Formats: sequence, C-alpha cells, structure tokens
Amino acid sequence: MNLPTNIKALAFCIPALVAIAATATSPARAESIISTPGAHPLYHVELEPHVAFGWDGIYGLNGFGLGGRASIPIVNNGFVTTINNNVAIGFGADLIKYLGCANGGCDATVLMLPAALQWNFYLAPEWSVFGEPGVALFYGTYGRCEAGRSCSSDVLSVRPTIAAGGRYHFPNKKIALTLRVGYPETTFGVSFF
Repeated sequence: MNLPTNIKALAFCIPALVAIAATATSPARAESIISTPGAHPLYHVELEPHVAFGWDGIYGLNGFGLGGRASIPIVNNGFVTTINNNVAIGFGADLIKYLGCANGGCDATVLMLPAALQWNFYLAPEWSVFGEPGVALFYGTYGRCEAGRSCSSDVLSVRPTIAAGGRYHFPNKKIALTLRVGYPETTFGVSFF
C-alpha cells in the first residue's frame, strides 16, 4: 500500500513524541489536573516554530515545509469553568513546497497564513491537548512545468482549517513538544511559553 508522504511523516513524528515523553515523565508526576481549574502555567504568548506536512488535494500531491504559530491567551479559565482549560487566538505562517501538482506537470509553493481559535485542555502537568478551528489565506505559485504546458502563475484563496493536537510540557513549563494533526496540514514543533 502506497501511503501519502504526510502519513509516513506522522508515522515517524507520533512515535518520536511518545518516546521522548515516556523517557521524560516520572511516575510521581502522572497525576491528573483536568478537574483543577487554573492549574496550568500562565503565559502571555506561545511561540511555536515547526515543520509542516501538506495534505493531498490542496495544490497537488503532498508537501513539506516550515512555519510557525503565535498564540495569545484570551480566556484564562476557558469556556468551561469547572475544568482546567484556556482559550487562545493563534496566527501563523507556513511555507510549503508541493511536488507534482494536481493539474499535472508542475510544482507549487504555497504560503499559508492561518488564524484559529485554540481551546486548550490541561490533562496532567506534562500533557495538554487542544482543538483548533479557523481559516487560512492561501497564496500559491506554480513553478516548473512540463514542456508545452502552461501553468497558472498565482492562486489566492481562503480556506477553512481544523486541527487537533497535543503537547508534552517539559518540567520547566516554558517549553513543550507540539503535534497538530488536521486539514490542510499537520505540524510538529517546539512551543515556547
């Protein structure tokens, strides 16, 4: 079975995240904090540089690139006051290179500028998860074309985005590994609080 490139990349990222977390987590710190509102680190901004894996059907086959997000908390005790959660608004930029466009015979480079609402849930001192609906501005340019084919030069569109993710927070609470799985991309990076 021929899996898309981004699925192969996830097959590497998820075990890597689990392995790092398993070696860094001590049994004494495995207590749950989800039912303790406000028991999460307070921060003014989260900065997250990451690698990005683009999904099929955007500008071609699968893509790979780099990017980042900045998330700013807007509600410290979340939408549900009886659990440990917060809400942030995030903005970012990702530059992804697609090899072999959907229209055939070309490559594409895409700049994606997402804006999303990030709802964070703090499960344990080391672990948090989040959901992230939003929209993104896409700007794509086609590059190399097969001989005799004409390629569109620029494409601009606005598309919905949706993702779910998780973080492993290191003991200092200022750095975390972050995995985001969604449409139209998956990212893996480091968050700084």
